[in-house]
Amino acid sequence: MIYAKNSDAATYRGIHPNLDLALAHITPEFLAQVGYDRVELKGNDVYATRFTYTTVSEEESFFEAHRKYLDIHIMVDGSEGVEIAPPGELQEFERVENNDFYAYQGRACYRLTLSPGDFLVVFPNDAHRIKMQLERPEEVTKVVFKVRIFDE
Repeated sequence: MIYAKNSDAATYRGIHPNLDLALAHITPEFLAQVGYDRVELKGNDVYATRFTYTTVSEEESFFEAHRKYLDIHIMVDGSEGVEIAPPGELQEFERVENNDFYAYQGRACYRLTLSPGDFLVVFPNDAHRIKMQLERPEEVTKVVFKVRIFDE
């Protein structure tokens, strides 16, 4: 997991070429142009999409993880709670391998707040529970990059 300010994105380059490409696009100019349709930077290997939704209670949320992709969550407007845990410490309840999606329930190891100016990189070993309300439901907008780091 990497939790940092958008302005520090370049300091995390060098982990994987696809991640480098995504990190280079964490700029106000690029984030402003990302719409609700997928913006491809490198086909299915690196792409970004904007999402707007209302945060929910902990009981209405769940952990998700991926095996081939990492996610970069960049908050544009509003704030949400995020929890992180290793998938091996959670109970899997849904699997859609075609979409690299695995859903879990369980207890978090870490909790953070994602606000405008923040980004969060979650790797395959970081199951993440997103969309969590802080004090009350809130409409949030964020850009999410999907970055392939494993082929199998």
